[in-house]
Amino acid sequence: MAFEPAEIRKAVRELSKNDLVLANVVKQVGPFSLIADPGGYDVLVRSILSQQISTAAARTIRGRLQSLLPARKMSAKEFDRLTDEQLQSAGISRQKLTYLRHLTSCTLDGTINFRRIAKQSDEEAIAQLIQVKGIGRWTAQMYLMFSLGRMDVFAPDDLGLRNAMCRLYELPESSRRGDLDEFAEQWRPYRTVASWYLWRSLEQ
Repeated sequence: MAFEPAEIRKAVRELSKNDLVLANVVKQVGPFSLIADPGGYDVLVRSILSQQISTAAARTIRGRLQSLLPARKMSAKEFDRLTDEQLQSAGISRQKLTYLRHLTSCTLDGTINFRRIAKQSDEEAIAQLIQVKGIGRWTAQMYLMFSLGRMDVFAPDDLGLRNAMCRLYELPESSRRGDLDEFAEQWRPYRTVASWYLWRSLEQ
């Protein structure tokens, strides 16, 4: 599902009207430019590869992995044909290899069905996704935002969001996830849009 331009404009207007701090961030950052990536399996593979390593390192490993696939196209069927030796030669750790094998197995046997997930509520989709080893609630929430284009997702465990909120709103660094969740209630039903602007604020 793509973000609807009219809905995004409405979200930005409402957020800016109700939150002067966020309104200033919007002025600095400019138009909302996040484009949802509908590739289900591919998005989760990238999420797993990116865990606990730099963006540059993840990009390098992803490129090596894609070079092993026909037409460089990521799919569970083609991934399943690769040997462990091939995957490790691309720089994939044993732990991540276990996660990717489980994701692939769940995709091929229908345990994870991306069309079904796209029709589910946020919490139902998260419950489905976290069945896969290596996918926790944060990764599932990122999938809802960046792949499904859900408008009202907030991930209080995200370090970037925590840092942005503590800096912009002078919240205590010791704030618990429950505190951040409660603070973010003011941005409903556009918490994804607010989160995107908070992330971008860290680049200013």
